[in-house]
Order: sequence, then structure tokens, then C-alpha cells
Amino acid sequence: MTKNEMNDIEERITITVEGEEGRIDKYLATELTDMSRSKIQLLIDEENILVNSKPIKSNYKLQPNDEIKISIPEPEPIDVTPEDIPLDIVYEDQDVVVVNKPQGMVVHPAAGHSHGTLVNALLYHIDDLSGINGKIRPGIVHRLDKDTSGILVVAKNDEAHVKLSEQLQDRSMTRKYWTVVHGVLPHNHGTIDAPIGRDPKNRQQFTVVTGGKEAVSHFRVLERFKNYSLLEVSLETGRTHQIRVHLKYINFPVAGDEVYGPKKTLKGNGQFLHAHTIEFIHPRTGELMHFEAPVPPIFEETLEQLRLKD
Repeated sequence: MTKNEMNDIEERITITVEGEEGRIDKYLATELTDMSRSKIQLLIDEENILVNSKPIKSNYKLQPNDEIKISIPEPEPIDVTPEDIPLDIVYEDQDVVVVNKPQGMVVHPAAGHSHGTLVNALLYHIDDLSGINGKIRPGIVHRLDKDTSGILVVAKNDEAHVKLSEQLQDRSMTRKYWTVVHGVLPHNHGTIDAPIGRDPKNRQQFTVVTGGKEAVSHFRVLERFKNYSLLEVSLETGRTHQIRVHLKYINFPVAGDEVYGPKKTLKGNGQFLHAHTIEFIHPRTGELMHFEAPVPPIFEETLEQLRLKD
């Protein structure tokens, strides 16, 4: 019995190769746009990808008329347990919670991050959370990257979740970020309107690409330093890594960004990117809600050091 016969199968895919396409892992990373190359290599190692009904290796060179059969196992269930993790709760009522997420905290459980997430903390501190996103992401309306600090809103019931999600979709929810970037921007403000999709050269990253999803970011310069700038960036859309990708695209990458920025950068705890402000219409009262979260100490200390160097 092969390993894939022992797993519960979520999906089966069959692909027939029309011409010589090179290595199978590279070929599938292009064909299966929602799957990384490392994930494909793992499926090959576990014999969940067969060519002409036989196991192969990741460097197998495809031939014309090869038949690729892919069995995608059901994801292993993640045990989401409440954890007594300190939370900076900025505001709470019967419908919403506004939280200032620390840098380094993952928002919800996923493979490799089953504990220590914002959701684990919310389940301990909050009695009720919306269930629209399932038990892995209860209450989560929008996300922040692990190393992005700052403010986000969480829904405590399904009605609130729906109304907040609608504000995200119709772009009436305001989200503003502060970020330190490499370089001194010559313009005081601007708009970056460039579609974002997975990087064809690295499926685990994103980039500006023809045919990607619409992505619009607005920026204004708050302060200029010798070799860096402090920006406020507001989002119209919410694509994965949008600010980081857009600022790299205009050649002013986020300082401290190990994925999209240069290696020689400011020392900190990851990218200098902070969700500073959020505005939304309260789902029950219709009141305009406005919240701000101060930048983390390492962020403020870095700004002070940059001012001294001017």
C-alpha cells in the first residue's frame, strides 16, 4: 500500500503533458498556481504524485503524453485551544473587539503555527467570537502578517462579521499603516496601482504581475531621514503582502523586510510596518469608530536614532 492510499484524499487531479516540460516540480508549480514548489516536492516524496501510475522524484524530466496523477490529502486537523496569552485590547463591546497585535504573533493557526496565535489568545479572553470563518479563524475579519504589528478589528458574532466584511469589500473601512522604507521619496504623496499575484519564480512570494489581482495603495511622506523615509500607507485593497510588494515595486522597500527588502537594513524584529489606524462603521449602532495604536518601542527607538543621524 502506498502512502497516498493511507491518507484521506481531499482532491484528485489528472494532467496530461502535451510536450516536454522539464522538471516535474517546476512544471506543476506553474500549472497549480495555488500550490508552492515546496508543497509539490513534499507530495512527490510522499508518493501522492505519480507519473504513468509510478512514483517519481522531484527532478523527473517530463516527456510528451506523460500522465500526472495528483492526490491532495485532507489537511490534518489543527487543535485550536484557548491560551492565556496577554492581549492589548483597545476596545470591546458586544459586537466587536479592537486589538493591538504585537510584532511576531501569527493571527490564526496554520501548519507550523498551531499555538501562540492571536486566535488562541482571543479564545481565552473573549467569550464569543463569530463562526463564519470556521473554528480555525473565529472572529477574524482581516489579517496582519506575523511581523507586522498594529490594530485590527475582530467580530464577536456573525452579523457583525458580515457587516465588517462588506465594508472591506466596498472599501469603506479605512486602514492606515506606518512604515520605514529604504530611500528618500521625492514626492510627498502618491498612489501605487499595480496588480499583485504569485511570483512565477518563487511561488511562496508575491509580486506585481500582469494578470494579477487589482491592488491599490496610497502613500504620503510623514518624515524624511538621510537614507530612509517614514510613510503612511492606506489600502484600498487587501492583497497578501500588498504594502511590502508595492513599495519594493517602486524601489523603496520596507526596512527590515527579510523577504522583499535588502539584507543590509535597519536592525529590528522584522519589517518596520505597523497598522496604525482603523476606521469602520459600527455594525450595530452605525457610529463611525476610529482607533489608533502607537508604534512598538523598537519602531519609535529606530525613528529617534534616524533623527539623530540627520
